[in-house]
Amino acid sequence: MHVVPLPALADNYIWLLHDDNGHAIVVDPGEVEPVEAALRARKLTLCAILLTHHHNDHIGGAGALREAHDVPVYAPDDARIAVATHRVLDGDTLKLELPSAHFQVIAVPGHTLSHIVYASEDVLLCGDTLFSLGCGRLFEGTPAQMLSSLQRLAALPGDLLVCCGHEYTAANGRFAQTVEPDNAALKQRVDEVARLRAQHQPSVPATLSSELACNPFMRVNSEGVIDWCRQHGAANDPITRFAALRSAKDAFRA
Repeated sequence: MHVVPLPALADNYIWLLHDDNGHAIVVDPGEVEPVEAALRARKLTLCAILLTHHHNDHIGGAGALREAHDVPVYAPDDARIAVATHRVLDGDTLKLELPSAHFQVIAVPGHTLSHIVYASEDVLLCGDTLFSLGCGRLFEGTPAQMLSSLQRLAALPGDLLVCCGHEYTAANGRFAQTVEPDNAALKQRVDEVARLRAQHQPSVPATLSSELACNPFMRVNSEGVIDWCRQHGAANDPITRFAALRSAKDAFRA
């Protein structure tokens, strides 16, 4: 399976997955034209649309694509996603024949209450829950919910490619280095991101193992993050530490 990030809107990525036989899936199409352009250029047939959550920058193009290509739209059970043709729930296995792909559906409340991710043997299609070197804002959920969601993702195989919804990695890295300035893996990742962005290349996907080594929101039990939280009066327990990190990131400007 080929995994292609399609830049869209201001800083979104629509994810295009396709096989060698011309069959394609798109994930979180916030607009239509990047998808149509990629299908034309690669001579692909769209077979399905996967949606992770209800925000318009992730579903805005799904209706037009569904009508143009007569394809199913898989989405969480949320009335705000009216374009869905199939609802999927936590623990479901989504089996797509064309292209041949199986995805585990995992509920990850936090960014929104109905957010889901799709995990195959190769990729983690995580919307706005997990970003490279960061995580989504808590628009609907609680710190405890989001931390639990991230912990569920942390238990998945480390070689999964983290396919997130936005190009936020450089800014996330600047914040992460204020938390763990001595993290060598983080420094290496930040340098890699700087090189990629200087070449106008996407900074994602990254592996889940890289996120476990570098992303402070996945590292609330690491000594470096605990030290930072202690300095900010929030070292008592993982949820308190996560909440302190998220609050600090919300206010961070650099």
